Amino acid sequence: MKAPECFDGTQPFKFRSFIQSCQLIFDNDLANFSQDRKKVLYATSFLIGRAEKWIEPYLSNLTNQDPRYLFNSWKLFESQLFTLFGDPNEVRKAEAELDSLGMKEGGHVSLYIADFRILVSRIGDWGKGLSFIISGEDLMDITLELDTRYHERQKEKNHHQEKKPEASKSNYAHPQNSSSSSHKQKKNFQKRDKPHSSLLNKYFKLINSEKERRIKEGLCTYCGWKHSLESCFKMPQNKLTQSSGTFPSQGKA
Repeated sequence: MKAPECFDGTQPFKFRSFIQSCQLIFDNDLANFSQDRKKVLYATSFLIGRAEKWIEPYLSNLTNQDPRYLFNSWKLFESQLFTLFGDPNEVRKAEAELDSLGMKEGGHVSLYIADFRILVSRIGDWGKGLSFIISGEDLMDITLELDTRYHERQKEKNHHQEKKPEASKSNYAHPQNSSSSSHKQKKNFQKRDKPHSSLLNKYFKLINSEKERRIKEGLCTYCGWKHSLESCFKMPQNKLTQSSGTFPSQGKA
């Protein structure tokens, strides 16, 4: 575990992190730090500058076993160090920040609780006004659970809304393609069915070059499809013949 950074007392805002770093070491090795005296001696080894000058006189009397002596009480050591080198306005600042602490709309309760706990740790007995039936931690746990469920629900809702248009698009994709394909085929058929205006003369008959091309390629000179003129079902006279029950004779293809 990382050792605490040296503390010289010139930067009051570093006091809290120094004490917390020491406390982590103590809690991680309860066997070696079972006595307050060992805790104070360990923390003292990281004091430098002004803070070290302050502790030097106490080092000359380490044999003192009085419980009220600085080296025999971690609470006393922490209190004295804070009085001399901590931020005297820390509590008031924390209380002011706590009063103005709020959670933005759509924010996460977990972040709010984290900020809340940071400020509360600087104040002390913040929960003394709560009923003994319920503690602040209980309220935090309940609120955190509700907030987690809320954000999970929002993710599911957003995912469903994003997925729905895709499904809708997929459902209509094939009909649109089918309709487009059918329209394209119909358009191509109509294009073949009706000769282009550039292929017609002023009497609306095929120009000789186009007529010769169709005859040469075995195409109908009326509609342009691969069959003879006599068997063309588009010819008006052929339609009349078909409606009367007879069929035109098959010409050469």
